[in-house]
Amino acid sequence: MQSHEGQWFVVQALSGHEMKVKGSLDKRIELEELADVIFEVLVPIEKVTEVKLGKKTTANRKFFPGYILINSKLYNDDNTINDKVWAFVNETPSIIGFVGGEKPAPLSDDEVNDILEQLNRGEARVKPRIEFDIGETVKIKDGAFENFEGKIENIDPDRGKLKLSVSIFGRYTPVEVEYWQVER
Repeated sequence: MQSHEGQWFVVQALSGHEMKVKGSLDKRIELEELADVIFEVLVPIEKVTEVKLGKKTTANRKFFPGYILINSKLYNDDNTINDKVWAFVNETPSIIGFVGGEKPAPLSDDEVNDILEQLNRGEARVKPRIEFDIGETVKIKDGAFENFEGKIENIDPDRGKLKLSVSIFGRYTPVEVEYWQVER
């Protein structure tokens, strides 16, 4: 994604309108033939799982709610702002403006690579929505140990599982459950 001669800039959009803004920009770039100065519009998202009404669902979560990334030639060769790109982006409905005001700074290559790496990792696996801490006490809400409380001993985010220490008949027993089977 970093193969263009442009730079990545952060643009603030109305929260919840990021995908609509991306769609609008993509269509307008094609219609107004600006593909030579605006190369890509990106809304970094990851897939997360959650349980709603007892059913496991997968949803998209934005890394940076309210922000989108644009790879473009915002600056001319003489380091002045390209008015065509500036006006095009700022006049798009639901866009508040470039982060950085009148002279926005591009993201560094390291920042862009970190974001792209995070996106690639996110495509490989679906992350659970809820994050837990070791030592935290949770209540099991589903399965053979329903209504038991346990202390988190180990967290396996890759598999979405927790290892709990549950008191059964006065003895602590290790129990493995999925994230969605417990509540705080």
